[in-house]
Amino acid sequence: MLVSDLMTKNVVTASASCSAAEASRLLHVHNIGALPVVDTQGALRGIVTDRDIVTRCVATESDPVTTPLRELMTRRVTTVSPDDTLDEAAAQMAARQVRRLPVVSHGRLVGMLALADFAAEGLGESTLNAVSRPRL
Repeated sequence: MLVSDLMTKNVVTASASCSAAEASRLLHVHNIGALPVVDTQGALRGIVTDRDIVTRCVATESDPVTTPLRELMTRRVTTVSPDDTLDEAAAQMAARQVRRLPVVSHGRLVGMLALADFAAEGLGESTLNAVSRPRL
């Protein structure tokens, strides 16, 4: 199977100027844990998770209403292509210890692949074990 067979295609995104408060509302409303940050052409610029907002904004007593995602997001994001195999994607998740991978084609975000997607297809146990394994 390919990443394109399992990925979520309608991805909720945010811009780098979006506030942490706005991003938190999007995460809550859509019941998701991460937002890809894209520019006006749909190019991936970073990713922000609910944990990023808590640890990089709330815990540092920054104002979520005025703190833009550009100050909180992870800029070096591991991505996959829709044409990659699920085995290749799982290997990336395990190597980077991440639970979500933005899917990029021709420089644009086209989907998201999450550990939950593997689990929903009954493919998640070995991937979950690899992603959850402590780094030495």
